[in-house]
Amino acid sequence: MSISDLYPTGEHEQNLAHFASLIRIALIDSKINSKEKLLLERLSIRLDISTNEFNEILKNPLKYPMVSPVSYEDRLEHLFDLTRMLFLDRNPTIDKTSMMGRIAVELGFPAENVRQIVKEAIAFFIKEPEVEDFKKIIKKANPLSH
Repeated sequence: MSISDLYPTGEHEQNLAHFASLIRIALIDSKINSKEKLLLERLSIRLDISTNEFNEILKNPLKYPMVSPVSYEDRLEHLFDLTRMLFLDRNPTIDKTSMMGRIAVELGFPAENVRQIVKEAIAFFIKEPEVEDFKKIIKKANPLSH
């Protein structure tokens, strides 16, 4: 076992926190459905989350606070993942819209742009999204952070 295996990197810690946020969103209705589980499994691979970490986070997702990424590109990707999980059912309710606004602020997007960011993100996720298209739309809605 190497030193890097013993001490997780800041990036991995950020991935764990991000994954916990995804699980918290999936558990809004107290259960994880098959679509949410499939998305979580795919994202766990992309985020390098082990099966043990997956299960630990599932047991107690509140143990991992949300961490705002430093880079704008990472914030966009986190916003993409979280919005994707939130609107997996393509049902934009007022509660989800409000939560989306809080997520955008927590990720470090300027409060004055959040309404437009949320509007664009929801409209985007009503159709079949891809991350690069999402980044372009949010950058357009948030011109102050380029």
